[in-house]
Amino acid sequence: MDLSYQEKITLIRLKDLRKVKFDELVKETGLDQVAVMRAVLWLQSKGLAKLHEREKTFVRLTDTGKKYLEIGLPERRALKVLREKGKVTLDDLKEVLSEDELRPIVGILRKEGWVSVRKEDGKLVLEITDKGLKAGERPIDKALKLLSEKGEVETGEISKLLPVRELKRRKIAEEESRTEREVEITEEGLRIAEKGLKIKEEISFLTPELVKSGKWREVEFKRFNIEAPVRRIYPGKKQPYRAFLDRIRRKLIEMGFIEMTAESLIETQFWNFDALFQPQNHPAREWTDTYQLKYPKTGRLPGKELVERVKAAHENGWITGSRGWEYVWSPERAMLLMPRAHGTALSGRQLAGGVQIPGKYFTIQRVFRPDVLDRTHLIEFNQVDGFVVGEDLTFRHLLGILKRFAVEIAGAKRVKFLPDYYPFTEPSVQMSAYHEELGWVEFGGAGIFREEMTKALGIDVPVIAWGIGIDRLAMFKLGIDDIRYLFSYDLKWLREAKIIW
Repeated sequence: MDLSYQEKITLIRLKDLRKVKFDELVKETGLDQVAVMRAVLWLQSKGLAKLHEREKTFVRLTDTGKKYLEIGLPERRALKVLREKGKVTLDDLKEVLSEDELRPIVGILRKEGWVSVRKEDGKLVLEITDKGLKAGERPIDKALKLLSEKGEVETGEISKLLPVRELKRRKIAEEESRTEREVEITEEGLRIAEKGLKIKEEISFLTPELVKSGKWREVEFKRFNIEAPVRRIYPGKKQPYRAFLDRIRRKLIEMGFIEMTAESLIETQFWNFDALFQPQNHPAREWTDTYQLKYPKTGRLPGKELVERVKAAHENGWITGSRGWEYVWSPERAMLLMPRAHGTALSGRQLAGGVQIPGKYFTIQRVFRPDVLDRTHLIEFNQVDGFVVGEDLTFRHLLGILKRFAVEIAGAKRVKFLPDYYPFTEPSVQMSAYHEELGWVEFGGAGIFREEMTKALGIDVPVIAWGIGIDRLAMFKLGIDDIRYLFSYDLKWLREAKIIW
């Protein structure tokens, strides 16, 4: 049988070793790793050797995890203060927690059931519960202990305690996949090796000197296996979430939607609330639910005629047959500036500026709302808002569009609708989709725009509209269970994350 120089060397070593780990075989042959791998693959194709491969994943502590081993997890340090004082504010916890640890601590403590949270004098107060007083060793504490003892542990062993993604999400541990390889000589390979193999000098290319001297007859020419595995290379690509948003945009444009764009992230309350028929005394307009600009504090209202129609709709319903909200509308309140709280503000602008009838419009916008950061909530996130305007539209059309969006674009397997309330739609609906890890996740609100809104903006036909938390849809498509991962600096995830359509 015709064998190359590397194949002969490898087969001779395998004759003595019979079955050996690949790394040991490399040492025994004295060849480089790539050359041995090529030789093994060729020998396998000729039935002289077998390559056994097994993928293993290991978990080990990060620098953050090693630090927590020394000083304790943030929630444990916070719990120690709570056990001493009974109840604390976030300022009290600044003594034992860093700024980065302080942000998610309320969510972590509440999830564990160790505290109850309430507001006193505008401050969050955390009070220890019975469960917090009795808190013992948790799976995450056991996992940290195990990793500190062994250095690195197979993923399966850690998974018996808790999901590895929980450790990765908190940057306590990292995962590494390694392929373990063993090479075994076959009966045929053993027979050929025992007969004896004549080893000739091997060269990579023919030179004039070899031709002139005739030495080319005495050497072997190196063979190349272009299918042999090589080191994986990660080319430059778009950030996975950015790519997801671009594909959503393209998909909607292909479906005939027209994109609405915004010049700024800052809106007046007029466009963010008043034009949408949201009353000025609504709780969502207070500082607890929206951000407000400190400087400049106010902006300009649009044309007088439009403002008067919106004012009349709020105060008495204008020509819609409604009684409105029955209060004195304040232009000064409507002029206040704020970071946009929802993309529906652009829908109001578009309707007031004129639309095609029938017509379909959408926008993907960054919006801002005060919230407690956790695996399904951010204070700065993206929304896909849109509306369809036409003569014969019904609520059934709206449900059909929402379901198609969730199933075809987001990849959700199960979708359900629940009645809901929004000041600017009637009827209104909330849409939730089922996530394998998180259960039912709410990610959209929708409805038919009320006539008090549409008529004041100059539209006299039905308008069905929705606002969807696209970040939560991205969790479905990218296969993650923590919304914060969309903006992660984790290089491994950035390299390997894929969007499957």
